[in-house]
Amino acid sequence: MTEVRVVCNNSSGGAQLTPEEERVLIRDIAITSESKSKEGDSFYLITQRWWQHWIDYVNQDQTNVTNDGSSMLENCDTVSSSKRPASIDNSDLIYDVNSEESNVGIEIHDTLLEGRDYVLLPQEVWNQLYSWYGGGPALSRKVISSGLSQTEFAVEVYPLRLQLLVMPKGDRCAVRISKKETIGELHKRACEIFYLNLEQVCIWDYYGHRKHALMNDMDKTLDDANLQMDQDILVEVHDIANGGLSASKGASRGCSAEPSQSPNLTSQGPNLTYQGRELDNAYGTSTVTTRGSSGGLIGLQNLGNTCFMNSAIQCLVHTSEFAEYFREDYHQEINWKNPLGMVGELALAFGELLRRLWAPGRTAIAPRQFKMKLARFAPQFSGYNQHDSQELLAFLLDGLHEDLNRVKHKPYKKSKDADGRPDEEVADEYWASHIARNDSIIVDVCQGQYKSTLVCPECNKISVTFDPFMYLSLPLQSTTTRSMTVTVFTCDGSALPFACTVTVPKQGRCRDLMNALSCACSLKNSEELKLAEVQNHLFQRFLEDPLISLSTIKDDDHLAAYKIAKSLKKTLLLRLIHRCQEQETGDTKAAQKLKPFGTPLVSLISHDDVITRGDIQKVVHTMLSPLLRSESLRQADIPEPCSSLAASDMCHHSSSDEACTNPLSDSMNKDSSGSRAVTLFKLPLQLVEESNACIDLSVGEDKTIKLSSTSTSMLVYVDWSQELLEKYDIHYLENLPEVFKYGPVNKKARTEPLSLYTCLEGFLREEPLVPEDMWYCPKCKERRQASKKLDLWRLPEVLVIHLKRFSYSRSMKHKLETFVNFPIRDFDLTNYIANKNNTQRQLYELYALTNHYGGMGSGHYTAHIKLLDENRWYNFDDAHISPINEEDVKSAAAYVLFYRRVKTVDAISNGENSGTGHNNGSSLK
Repeated sequence: MTEVRVVCNNSSGGAQLTPEEERVLIRDIAITSESKSKEGDSFYLITQRWWQHWIDYVNQDQTNVTNDGSSMLENCDTVSSSKRPASIDNSDLIYDVNSEESNVGIEIHDTLLEGRDYVLLPQEVWNQLYSWYGGGPALSRKVISSGLSQTEFAVEVYPLRLQLLVMPKGDRCAVRISKKETIGELHKRACEIFYLNLEQVCIWDYYGHRKHALMNDMDKTLDDANLQMDQDILVEVHDIANGGLSASKGASRGCSAEPSQSPNLTSQGPNLTYQGRELDNAYGTSTVTTRGSSGGLIGLQNLGNTCFMNSAIQCLVHTSEFAEYFREDYHQEINWKNPLGMVGELALAFGELLRRLWAPGRTAIAPRQFKMKLARFAPQFSGYNQHDSQELLAFLLDGLHEDLNRVKHKPYKKSKDADGRPDEEVADEYWASHIARNDSIIVDVCQGQYKSTLVCPECNKISVTFDPFMYLSLPLQSTTTRSMTVTVFTCDGSALPFACTVTVPKQGRCRDLMNALSCACSLKNSEELKLAEVQNHLFQRFLEDPLISLSTIKDDDHLAAYKIAKSLKKTLLLRLIHRCQEQETGDTKAAQKLKPFGTPLVSLISHDDVITRGDIQKVVHTMLSPLLRSESLRQADIPEPCSSLAASDMCHHSSSDEACTNPLSDSMNKDSSGSRAVTLFKLPLQLVEESNACIDLSVGEDKTIKLSSTSTSMLVYVDWSQELLEKYDIHYLENLPEVFKYGPVNKKARTEPLSLYTCLEGFLREEPLVPEDMWYCPKCKERRQASKKLDLWRLPEVLVIHLKRFSYSRSMKHKLETFVNFPIRDFDLTNYIANKNNTQRQLYELYALTNHYGGMGSGHYTAHIKLLDENRWYNFDDAHISPINEEDVKSAAAYVLFYRRVKTVDAISNGENSGTGHNNGSSLK
């Protein structure tokens, strides 16, 4: 309900008020009215176009005024005019036909959106505006209570519209009535419309032209009776002779007296009697067909970036098992007290929407109520931003399962270790334990089981479990390798940094990357690499464990590798962080602070003897020497010297057939021993002590550094002044490349066709666990990054497959446009089942899928669905539905696939051998 506390106006009576007076008066009335809103109050619809004109009019003298009541109306056409509005004109909200004398009153369009087409005004605000401007028509709606606790208030813009059918005569009439009215009030209204006596009438919930329930609880609300918009209500007259069907009074007030068009609505029909008895089961099986056309061809209005929701809902609604279940009496299975569920509200909201989508003769539906329920229980889907349809599907399947879980008190089941027992025995035990706690229509239809095998990388301990799954998320992996770029730094000053791109196993470990880098950069036997992740110019982590999974390194991470000498001596790791001054304000005298920049460096420093400040100066000079500009070495006025460094020491790691090209050579002079030496200047270094205090290393060259005997590293800052920056070419330290840079070439490589079977094999392939899923090895008694292998064990009736098109990194989300060649028929999973006792071929047929077109944030979702009774495919694009050819079902936009098991033929008796299961893709029909 739109708050009207916004920019409003006026006063009352007498002469016409100024715009400012109107604004102030309406504002005050709105604030007072809304503070006292209660159930039963009236609100009025007013066309957004007129309202926005009035807002502009009363704010013409205002500056920077925010229209709190209409700023959310993003799609309205703003009338930029200061002219006083004409009379209120709500004609664009209502149908052209004059229906004021009908039983439904003035009918507004079915697809109106608050904030786009209309705003809601309290009665007092409407009365005041109407007294000034006149016009109309007045469109009044009541405030009703809503929510589980019935303490939330909402304006019922669309009361129930019910189709009353009188038998045996066949009169019919539409009526509008609030869902908060009672069944008794509906009885009364029906009798008034058809001139009947209450004692001779009974009414039935006649949803889908089947008798569902006798509506004889007069105090029960229509909402509690679960009546749906535009559904049929059967009005049965018991005593035809004295039933009040007087011809002198006509058939009814403003209603059709024509016989019903439905062949089932005859007094002698098989599903109907008019003697108050029910021949059929009130909740018998109902079909999904409608009169004159196939059922299920009803679209969903886009409420604003809700295509993700619409596509997912259509796929679930057209799952035949769900269509049948939710059109019958599923209420007895609702688990009202499940703490993991939504007290049945999600199931009720979904069931109501499904019934509306399968109802006869419907135009597109605006799923407002379902969207409200969704936002209430899953705030991540609130608002009108684009979301991931697969994430919504996962929430819906899990939420519906908990709401419909037949297990009211979940027993505690402790899983037993396999201990060498046969897999079949262990799998059945796991499944029985799962079913003991989880038993619903969702489990019956969508849940399967896979075998999970974990292997400890240290002791080779094997652990086997059998876990349930709701859907399979398959990676789009056309290859098993991955390119990774790492910048290599030499710590002895022998070479400039360089980027090195290597190819490693996609599911490999850190040792695979280290081996590839060692070969690529010609690492010597006397050297080793130290690998680090750099983030925000600081060390994020050192990748020292060779078993770390490469999947933990994202494409937009930044890696640096440092060549350091192997040493048998006791050494410390020196971590060098670069800092520069950042001026906080435009004032040159303002305080300045130091911030990190560039790529941090590392080196080793001997810890066998004492370490002096001069020793650290020498090591840092060596690390930075490749960056020193040659012209700075030729300057005569070099700052005060602190030490000399032999060139032979700086280049001793160069290979015998390479000349040392160190730029320091230009200013080197031979010392008394014949070695060339260079005069070094003092660097502005700060050593961070364990107490976090800083020691200035540019003074007291011979002073000893006090270190703890347990110290393994030291942190040093180099503070770059403008003068120092001119001496070094630091662009080599800037712009550390990403591990993998997305670009046109890489994107093109990812668009090559890929078999769905290949994706499945990539999902089942053995791979190391990510660090957050570290496994506790009972043999090692430590958490290990074990390898995990999956095998399919038990397949569901409906197999949902999610193609992982979106890859996430710390800074962005990428979409893969890979075309996946998925089978429409004969999706054969027989050879992927690890259960050797299975002798049936596991064949599936595609019946629905969601598509995602476009890029991140600006994309669009649709659904392709096959109607089984027509054996024809349709495209569901929000409210628009159109038939498509089967060859048009496949595209690079396919995102979530829905397969149904079609047959299980004995593979042995037929003598069939499906080989690899996909026959090199030739079975992709």
